[in-house]
Amino acid sequence: MSLISSTQTLRVRQITNLKKMLHLNIDVDNELVTSTDETDLIWKVLILDNKSTAIVSSVLRVNDLLEFGITVHALINQRRAQLQDVPVIYFVEPTTENVATIISDLENDQYSQFYINFTSSLSRSLLEEFAKRVALTGKADRIKQVFDQYLDFVVTEPNLYSLDMKNVYFQFNNPQTTESIINEKVETIASGIFSSILTMGSVPIIRANKGGPAEFIAQRLDEKLRDHVINTRRLSLNNPNSSSGASSNISSDKAVLILLDRNVNLTSMFAHSWIYQCMVADVFKLERNTIKIEKNSGSNGSEKVEVKKFDIEPKDFFWNQNASLPFPDAVENVEKELNKYTSDAKQITAKTGYSSIQDIDVNDQADTQHIQEAIKSLPELSHRKNIIDMHMTVLSDLIKELDSKNLDSFFEIEQNLNDPKVQRQLLDILSTNSKADNSMDKLRTYIILFLSSDLPKSFCDECESKLAQLNIDLSPLNYIKKVKEFSKLTEMSLSTKTNPGNESSSYLANNGALFSNLSSKLINLADGSSKISEGFGSLVSGIKKLLPEKTHLAVTNIAEAIMNPTQANANSLKLTDDYLYYDPNITRGSHSKQPKRKTYNEGMVFVVGGGNYFEYSNLQDWCSDWNVKQGTSNGAVNGGSPTKMVCYGSTEIITATEFLEECRELAMT
Repeated sequence: MSLISSTQTLRVRQITNLKKMLHLNIDVDNELVTSTDETDLIWKVLILDNKSTAIVSSVLRVNDLLEFGITVHALINQRRAQLQDVPVIYFVEPTTENVATIISDLENDQYSQFYINFTSSLSRSLLEEFAKRVALTGKADRIKQVFDQYLDFVVTEPNLYSLDMKNVYFQFNNPQTTESIINEKVETIASGIFSSILTMGSVPIIRANKGGPAEFIAQRLDEKLRDHVINTRRLSLNNPNSSSGASSNISSDKAVLILLDRNVNLTSMFAHSWIYQCMVADVFKLERNTIKIEKNSGSNGSEKVEVKKFDIEPKDFFWNQNASLPFPDAVENVEKELNKYTSDAKQITAKTGYSSIQDIDVNDQADTQHIQEAIKSLPELSHRKNIIDMHMTVLSDLIKELDSKNLDSFFEIEQNLNDPKVQRQLLDILSTNSKADNSMDKLRTYIILFLSSDLPKSFCDECESKLAQLNIDLSPLNYIKKVKEFSKLTEMSLSTKTNPGNESSSYLANNGALFSNLSSKLINLADGSSKISEGFGSLVSGIKKLLPEKTHLAVTNIAEAIMNPTQANANSLKLTDDYLYYDPNITRGSHSKQPKRKTYNEGMVFVVGGGNYFEYSNLQDWCSDWNVKQGTSNGAVNGGSPTKMVCYGSTEIITATEFLEECRELAMT
């Protein structure tokens, strides 16, 4: 694998690795699209399992696979047609079942040549068993390659990844979980993080909070990385001319990996965010770059559910530019993109004689420059229009959900927790009915207030009484009370502005009127046509004046304290100075001696027990703001200031509802 630029995102690096694998592990250029010339490509079959399907489908589409010479892809556990004259690439987990299926395919002459790739490391015992069974078939010459790819993680955003592991928070916090299960989970998580580190291309310093799963994972990961460093150095000494690539590159400018337990901060798991991406993930379902919108379209009490699905491609220009922006900005920008598309289409059609872009006949043989230029422009214009239409639909449905559930009122309270009026506001909201059921939103906002403040018992009793009247299961709240009591969570101290769970605490206390009626104003703008709004500019300009200031979540404050200590607050520094320290690059002597504070430009933050888009977005905002202040843009260095980049990962990217369910299960144990 060729060395990768330090400014490339995790997603770009993973695509590069997958592309190389699909070209039979031959180094190719770093562009996503390659030649489809049949003389250059070897046409192949790709065999996946459920895990590798998630890995591939999150970053590549069918058209991409075709560009890489994949004509057929199928699941390994399904019946497949025999293609004796076609080579096959397997990309599967290193399990006994998958190895047995590969051997069976080999025995039955299912394919002509076998290129085998495992998502993570194949164990020594299974490798020996595999070799023995291949030898018994007498067809070992058909096995052309066997590779450990170390791609055992799912990337859904440029620097966001997940190990796709369910219920990890429940398993680690359940007193009934056996030691063997805990050890198994620790090993699996350490292996997944190890894969992401090799993909990033440098062996980092490890920092981890003490007393929980993160500590055990840090120890196991340190062992894996030190073994990797030793083996890499030994390989280099034995063969100085070899180049094992990015996966063995020991960077001189060391990065840092920050391992955190979910209990370090819980409020961000329940918060209502105003960021477009976060709202989509919260209100609808955002999984593996697919937005799923479910709506009850039945009448007279029927339960007919209408489902709409939208794929977010890596090349979705609108998502790339607006996912991390406040929701009102995204609404404004989609209208601008529509206007720009309409203007461009009119300019093209005005020169052709056609009345609209849709009327242009791609088979028109007229030998005129304008018509030929219009035909060449059609694919790009159609692609733009499809993306704009998709986001108009998503934003329009978001506006309707915001209106029907009064989501802006929850956002307002969570932004203004220090306002003395907040407690009264929450009581009023708990007593107010909405068009759609928002009972879980009410519970979430109360949990945030409970975690972030020392509330009077009388107020808590009144809130919980109102929540109980809504037939809400309060068992998740009971578990969270235990967490706060036993762990003595002091999240307030982690925030620069004493409000760690949300985007802002200096939110304008006297301007609640804007958000109290914002949803009703926005809903009138969704007219269901191809245009989201009329006269939206004045409303957006008013919203922007009152949007909350940017501030850091607890996880971002921790990352800043470790990566950029000169800019961090004293409370965060005091906390992180006590974090565990490992340097896997030191293979002799003490590698866990606490060093002086230092600055890191590349970091990875990994949360054990569930992560969310809110924390990812907040970390990216911090990096972006720092780079702008330093005069650094897109990896270009001005005045000697390198780019700050942070990847965010977790055992699973989950919603507030899913996390509440884990808390409910823990309350039952």
